[in-house]
Amino acid sequence: MRSNKTPLARQPMRYFSIGEFVSSATADRYGINNRLPSLKESDNIYRLVRNVLDPLRQAYGKPIYVSSGYRCPRLNAMVGGSPTSDHMTGCAADIQGTPRTPEENRRLFSLIQELGLPFDQLIDEKDMSWVHVSHRAKGNRGQVMKL
Repeated sequence: MRSNKTPLARQPMRYFSIGEFVSSATADRYGINNRLPSLKESDNIYRLVRNVLDPLRQAYGKPIYVSSGYRCPRLNAMVGGSPTSDHMTGCAADIQGTPRTPEENRRLFSLIQELGLPFDQLIDEKDMSWVHVSHRAKGNRGQVMKL
């Protein structure tokens, strides 16, 4: 029996595209195919966008740049990502504000918390060079960290 529920991956995102999450200059440079997340990984991307990034973008009022989204295992290893990185499951994104400055990134970091968005991890990466945010379908821990 077929379900008439629309898969998460087919529901629209308001401010972001799947292309932003799979785009990688590193992957392109090394011939790594990072453009084919599975349906489950795509669902995770859409869940992250719908629950965290779209509401953040709405409140922020200007574009948010996704500097790293989904990473296939080979790309994740190439960029030195954690072997258990949420990027590999589509549950995480590294983002930057407009303009791409530590001050704007700090604004995003604070706004995520002020809005009470359901994140698993929120990480200040390299003195606000970018902000890592992740969201899981279940069990978001609300961890705030600095690396």
